[in-house]
Amino acid sequence: RIGVTGRSGGGAYSWWVSALDDRVKVSVPVAGIASLRNHVVDGCVEGHCDCMFMVNTHRWDFAQVAALVAPRKLLISNTDNDTIFPLDGVVDVYNKTRRIYRLMGAESNIGLHLTEGPHKDTQPLRMGAFHWFDKHLKGKSGLISTPANKLFDPKELKVFGELPADERSSKIHDTFVPEAPAPKVPKDDGEWSRRSESLLKTLRETSFNGWPAEGSIEPASRLVFQSVEGGVRLRQYEFTAQEPFRLPMFLLHRDGLKPEDLDLVVLNIPDESGWRDFLAWANVGFGKSLHKFPAEPGTINREDWEQQKKMFRNFKWGMAYVPPRGVGPTRFPVEGRKGIQVQRRFYLLGQTLEGMQAWDVRQSAKALRVIPGMARVPLWMQAEGRTAGVVLYASLFEKDVHRLDLHNLPESHHEGPHFLNVLKQVDLPEAVAMAAGRSQVRVYQDKEGGWAFPTAVAEKLGWGRKKFSVVVLEKDR
Repeated sequence: RIGVTGRSGGGAYSWWVSALDDRVKVSVPVAGIASLRNHVVDGCVEGHCDCMFMVNTHRWDFAQVAALVAPRKLLISNTDNDTIFPLDGVVDVYNKTRRIYRLMGAESNIGLHLTEGPHKDTQPLRMGAFHWFDKHLKGKSGLISTPANKLFDPKELKVFGELPADERSSKIHDTFVPEAPAPKVPKDDGEWSRRSESLLKTLRETSFNGWPAEGSIEPASRLVFQSVEGGVRLRQYEFTAQEPFRLPMFLLHRDGLKPEDLDLVVLNIPDESGWRDFLAWANVGFGKSLHKFPAEPGTINREDWEQQKKMFRNFKWGMAYVPPRGVGPTRFPVEGRKGIQVQRRFYLLGQTLEGMQAWDVRQSAKALRVIPGMARVPLWMQAEGRTAGVVLYASLFEKDVHRLDLHNLPESHHEGPHFLNVLKQVDLPEAVAMAAGRSQVRVYQDKEGGWAFPTAVAEKLGWGRKKFSVVVLEKDR
């Protein structure tokens, strides 16, 4: 019979091993679990490393992990003043897990052991574990005669004088979970259609399981203001992406045109740099109207404003700009240590920041379509860098996206954007090919090469360059 115990990170390992391997008959995880609310809302995640957590694809709370040990012998052990495994969360997990044991007729197999102290390895914690193992591994119920003394100096446990040259531990994350195999060029349209539909279903269940239910949130677009300057009409709308995120949308086109008169509308999704660029030229013409969205000092760009006016004079185009959550008006820390901790909260909720930005793009498209007269205007989408990848995936789940303009799109998810589990299913070249099967796709980049797979698919299926092409930009532009 096998017993497992450990404290803190070792406590987390004890949970995972006990939950996954039924050869473990007796388990005493110490300071290794608390509620999801503790981690996300109370901020306990900031006291941990990623090794503490599973990839929470199915959005479990931690009591569901604990319940996987039932009906085997389980002692949940903790101190009462542990700031990264708070007492209320430990007790919450215990009570919910105990209910499962009760339903299985095994309530006597679960226990709760609490001692005084902070997040620290203490002798009372060890003695409780010894008692549980004596009782359930050895069948003993007497007093513990051996005090919890260290039997080895830590230096005696050292395995390597120097790390082996062929060690894999520092890069095991690249190979521990296999990536999807290289995609194959389909034989015909039917094979490609089946492959694409299967991937969409899998991605919705694994990478975007954190999205709200389809159709559950109406964007409820509301006109905030409109203004005309230099022959250009600007309308600001506000819509619901997902509570509490009410996002602004700025729609510009030539004055005198009604929405239904437009030849097309381009939905631009900026990153933080792109948002600043938008404000730099938009504030030239609409500074008074955009007083809540001022340009940064010294960034006013009159040249770009003149180019925008010329475009609107010459073309019956609409240009919409929507900063997704975490960008511009809803910006929260995304860089540095604090930014890492904020983004880790998304992972614990079965999401990523960029995955939820993809949902915001979908809601942006819906918000555009509900504006009177816009439902039948051809919809284009445009973005830069990693955000181009966000837009790419959002388009896969929306109908009637006429064209995608993707600027400097990374060639692999290793550079972003980051979605849960995505590389186990697909990488960006195949996602681009999937999009090209539904919309026109233009990839704009500064160098030759790349995108061999979507090019091969387009040639095999006879799509032609109108469906998919790579545009190399002039280097001096």
